[in-house]
Amino acid sequence: MASSVKALEPAFQGAGQKLGTEIWRIENFQPVPLPKSEFGKFYSGDSYIVLQTSPGKGGAYLYDIHFWIGKDTSQDEAGTSAIKTVELDAILGGRAVQHRELQGHESDKFLSYFKPCIIPMEGGIASGFKKPEEEEFETRLYVCKGKRVVKLKQVQFSRSSLNHEDVFILDSKEKIYQFNGANSNIQERAKALEVIQYLKEKYHEGNCGVAIVDDGKLQADSDSGEFWVLFGGFAPIGKKVPSEDDIVPEKTAPALYSITDNQVNAVDAELSKSLLENNKCYILDCGAEIFVWIGRVTQIDERKSAIQAAEEFIANQNRPKSTRISRLIQGYETHEFKSNFDSWPSGSVPSGGEEGRGKVAALLKQQGDGVKAANKGVPVNEEVPPLLEEGGKLEVWHINGSAKTPVPKEDIGKFYSGDCYIVLYTYHSHDKKEDFYLCYWIGKDSVEEDQNLAAQLANTMCNSLKNRPVLGRIFQGKEPPQFVAIFQPLILFKGGLSSGYKNYIADKGLNDETYTSDCVALIQISGTSVHKSKAVQVDPVASSLNSNDCFLLQSGSSMFSWQGNQGTFEQQQLVAKVAEILKPGVTLKHTKEGTESSSFWFPLGGKQSYTSKKVSPDTARDPHLFTFSNNRGQCSFAYLFVL
Repeated sequence: MASSVKALEPAFQGAGQKLGTEIWRIENFQPVPLPKSEFGKFYSGDSYIVLQTSPGKGGAYLYDIHFWIGKDTSQDEAGTSAIKTVELDAILGGRAVQHRELQGHESDKFLSYFKPCIIPMEGGIASGFKKPEEEEFETRLYVCKGKRVVKLKQVQFSRSSLNHEDVFILDSKEKIYQFNGANSNIQERAKALEVIQYLKEKYHEGNCGVAIVDDGKLQADSDSGEFWVLFGGFAPIGKKVPSEDDIVPEKTAPALYSITDNQVNAVDAELSKSLLENNKCYILDCGAEIFVWIGRVTQIDERKSAIQAAEEFIANQNRPKSTRISRLIQGYETHEFKSNFDSWPSGSVPSGGEEGRGKVAALLKQQGDGVKAANKGVPVNEEVPPLLEEGGKLEVWHINGSAKTPVPKEDIGKFYSGDCYIVLYTYHSHDKKEDFYLCYWIGKDSVEEDQNLAAQLANTMCNSLKNRPVLGRIFQGKEPPQFVAIFQPLILFKGGLSSGYKNYIADKGLNDETYTSDCVALIQISGTSVHKSKAVQVDPVASSLNSNDCFLLQSGSSMFSWQGNQGTFEQQQLVAKVAEILKPGVTLKHTKEGTESSSFWFPLGGKQSYTSKKVSPDTARDPHLFTFSNNRGQCSFAYLFVL
């Protein structure tokens, strides 16, 4: 394997060795690393390869590779990006998930790597297009879509491009205008403001005006007048004309096809994992998305041709361009892929069934993980999992600069998504004098320097305690029950307090969303028990509400509690507790779903529809226990417990 990897593309050597994003542009049919200063700019005449390295369980890395194809890219260059993607995957050990991204039809996952959005540019190097000269500024009109991730598309600079349904950004030399269609979405309006700030800092060096122009408001103000002058004067705009971008592919019943000698043949059988042979490649057609499954013993040439066969399959069936293609290697299938099969074993179950589970529970108790009132025969995945002993000493440190700072007692339990923390819980277990729960928590928006420092300092602390604690790493949104239960409540805020995070958003020209006591904030209270209940800050818009939860709305000095029709009494209690933490002595204004006043809706930008569906929890799987032995087969009495 090593020799074959060396023979692959040298530009990929060293790829995937650190968390984050790496990008290559196809130039003269070869991948060339893109400097970070160019991240986010994608030229329509070029093709790109984007590698996203994310943290996985046990310190392993997870890889997603996207090959982005510009609308003016030649067929040869597009094919090169797909082929080179397979080579990059081989260097990474053949376990990456690969995605095809067409300009204008990018997936939310791809767009989430670039804050606040990607900037589509005309021209390109690989296709022979010329970039605009730096000193020549071209006025551009963009349509801005997306409520969570932004899709920015350049459209013709013409009045006919405007409509009443969308939000537009007009980027001129002296001023950037935001045009809000009369029927446009309030969340898209808010996202457009983030994009404008990004454009102002990155392409105008912060020196240009910003103006908001509302569709249908005819008051004579200078900003409105300047805007319409650029279009040759005011005139009514027409209705939105549906385009190919508005076509949403429908999900159909999955169908399986085998790929043999570049030929695609239907597999006429009930979908089950046993149909997939490890020396073959398959296409799973789900209508809106095409999965290419690669057997683990297939050759690189077969893997390259499988991607091409999938693209030909889409073309032959006249599918829309927005049809997604994802490539998966055997053993690294995603939940989305496996859910299409009627039979997909969750994993091997040890012989002895419940007896094996009982041994795992006994081992956990023996190692001091605080199994509380554990009964014989109770499975590990019981309704209330084993929690740590109550009444222990809880200490939390905040990572800032080059050191850790103790978190004041009144702020313990508050975590910011842009920061990292170290948590030490000292308690007395039944059979030990003293035990420790030590972990470091990584916010989803934290910078790599803080993440590395948190790991280093936590490891040093573990050594100082003579390695008695089991050191854990916890990522935001994946907090285990034991972690959640020791805080009561656990509150997750947006933004960050560390200097690393502050410098990062300043360099990127991003808005600081860090929670403050006087901002407009919406906090979701979910869960029904001490080991599940969390308070999480969400976007302050009405569409963030959910009938199954309770919410806390902060607007200046006012605090509202909102009770969903399916919310629980426990959630209401937690709402009051969180409100007292954020604003001691505050008088809560209680609101039930369906009885809201205008003063409640106003801070959220007006009333909008929201979901009443429960958010599905992560799919659980049986735990696995492994023993380690030496090369003579003798047991070393070391155990690895994997959840």
